[in-house]
Amino acid sequence: MRKAFEWLERITRAGGELVLVFMVVTICYDAIMRYLFTAPTSWSLEINTFLIIYVAVMSAADVQRTDSHIRISFFADRVGQLGQRINRIVIGIFGLGFAGIMAWRGYLMAYQAWEYGERVSSSFGTPMVYPYAMIPIGFGLLAVRFALNILDAITGRDRTDREDLQNV
Repeated sequence: MRKAFEWLERITRAGGELVLVFMVVTICYDAIMRYLFTAPTSWSLEINTFLIIYVAVMSAADVQRTDSHIRISFFADRVGQLGQRINRIVIGIFGLGFAGIMAWRGYLMAYQAWEYGERVSSSFGTPMVYPYAMIPIGFGLLAVRFALNILDAITGRDRTDREDLQNV
């Protein structure tokens, strides 16, 4: 089960990388069209606004899995192995709580957008359910990752024990 979830995390990371490349290309295209040809696109800002949500939210679980986020570990590195395990458990509990609340509230937002047929008030008219749906999915994945981190800390499984992190 863990392998399947880690595979899903890698897929969301790869999707985030592709989305980021697409965003760079479309933003550059829009800037060239706007400033060189005085013909800005009508879709670039709207699409990229929603895609930044994907990059930030959908790949968060993989960032947590690989411990790639920015952190300050001055005190955590000095408390010994037991202190580090307790620290990982506490961080995991708070992270799980936050991600769980965000997933729940994001689900409510997405459901209401679907129920009421909310759309962006632009010529493109994107249904809001699509960008809103990324919130509960991404934070749901992050909540599962925090739960796995708590389980790893309780059982004593260290991050460095996983061979897949050495190749990242």
